[in-house]
Amino acid sequence: MVELQVRRSMAAATALLAEAGITSARTDAELLAAHVLGVPRSGLMLATAMTRAQAERYEALLFRRAARVPLQHLVGAAPFRGLEVAVGPGVFIPRPETELLVEWGIGALPAGATVVDLCSGSGAIALAVASERPDTTVHAVELDASAATWLARNTSGTAVSVVCGDATSADALADLDGLVDLVLCNPPYVPAGTPVEPEVADHDPGRAVFAGADGLDVIRGIVARAASLLRLGGRLAIEHDASHGDAVVRLLTEDGRYEEAMDHVDLAGRSRFATAVRGSGPGRGLADLQS
Repeated sequence: MVELQVRRSMAAATALLAEAGITSARTDAELLAAHVLGVPRSGLMLATAMTRAQAERYEALLFRRAARVPLQHLVGAAPFRGLEVAVGPGVFIPRPETELLVEWGIGALPAGATVVDLCSGSGAIALAVASERPDTTVHAVELDASAATWLARNTSGTAVSVVCGDATSADALADLDGLVDLVLCNPPYVPAGTPVEPEVADHDPGRAVFAGADGLDVIRGIVARAASLLRLGGRLAIEHDASHGDAVVRLLTEDGRYEEAMDHVDLAGRSRFATAVRGSGPGRGLADLQS
């Protein structure tokens, strides 16, 4: 058995990834080493050596990461609010920033609430709510067939109910119209043509990232559909592009069925998601908003 000193190997790995332009080079080098060794990242402090097979596997993963394959694809999972969500080609990788939207939503839930996760993707939002609030009934809606495969895998054996369909369509969960306490959504929202990192451009599904010239194509439909799903006093939270804070609040206000529309910033102070409460107004509806 040939041994390789772990710390020396990770130092070289960090340099390789940094040269490839990866800003989280040290973190990624450590997480890949932990993955190969089968230990948590904190366990690397006690690790002293890799076998030849482990070293070869580590090197192969490092070269793939240097080629800008997402770290989450290499380890097969993404962390999200204490959960490990399986991800890979064909599904959008959940981001830590979205945890803020979930935190807001959970804080707004009454006991025994009904929750809907629109544009669910991997199911990270739905799973987090179901895990942290087991008293709730959670439904996840996803249109894309590839993403729905990951969603089904992640929700298998859980209480999350999965619906394959268009989150903006009146047919999606029509039996729940007027009964939902909370709608959460992390839709596609990047304006078409916006430069994105290679991990996103080459590996995240384009339809899960981009949404028309202004990035609001899907959000417009979500605003309208969520208003039909929500009960009076029910709440909506939609993640959006950093440039969309005013625009999404305006869409919510102009719909006519929402009250208390406001924007929220992330830990870096960037506009991140908008929220509103379902009011008693009759609203204009999607067709009117598009006219």
